[in-house]
Amino acid sequence: MGAQHGRLAPRIGLAASHSVIIRPETPDDIDEIDAVVEAAFGQPDEAKLVRLLRASDVFVPELSLVAEEEGAVVGHVMISYAMLVSEEDERRVLSLAPLAVRPDRQRDGIGGALTLAALSIADERGEPLVIVLGHPAYYPRFGFERASLHGISPPSQALLEEAFMVKRLSAYDPSYTGRFVYPPAFDET
Repeated sequence: MGAQHGRLAPRIGLAASHSVIIRPETPDDIDEIDAVVEAAFGQPDEAKLVRLLRASDVFVPELSLVAEEEGAVVGHVMISYAMLVSEEDERRVLSLAPLAVRPDRQRDGIGGALTLAALSIADERGEPLVIVLGHPAYYPRFGFERASLHGISPPSQALLEEAFMVKRLSAYDPSYTGRFVYPPAFDET
């Protein structure tokens, strides 16, 4: 299934001395994922969000990836479904949340490798786009741009416009417009 099974090449920013493998999560990874996500965010809300998303109908198993180094989970990314609501219809789209790397391994390219692998899998699946609410200086390197440029509005006008972004994939269609709506799991954290 592409990039998520092999060792990552230094070209994506990983230190050559580290052998990090990107792969889909397994049930055996869940406790380690919780620990990585909680450590990365400094509180338990995002780890709870991951558990809630995993237990819901918006979960996409092949889009929940871990970075493994020497048998330990050092990073995690989850892309799950959300809704894009317009006057004409509701469409299911992907949302990247959260992306977490163990604090002692941050700034080593692991988050970027996870993001690239997840976006590649989403593209291979024929998905049209991925939404993220994230740091406006980080996500544009992966092709994310302001969602408002493409007629997609955030769930709340209180969100910073520059932090609400979309990555258009190969199957993108400009008719994907409207208000983005997070799944219920986001209301429970």
